Amino acid sequence: MCEANAYIRQDGKEELLLEMVDRVMPHEDGIMLEDIFGRRKIVKAKIAELALVDHRIVLETED
Repeated sequence: MCEANAYIRQDGKEELLLEMVDRVMPHEDGIMLEDIFGRRKIVKAKIAELALVDHRIVLETED
């Protein structure tokens, strides 16, 4: 499988945001994540790191 887990980094800590993310899209309110089941989350954040071999997407909140 090619899905990744998305994490949000705040104050140096990472928290799991959404599992099995299939799509990452720009959105007027930040970034929209969509998992393999079609569930979506919109996060006011920026991409900090994409580690695709490790199946990780790390986002950072925008201050």
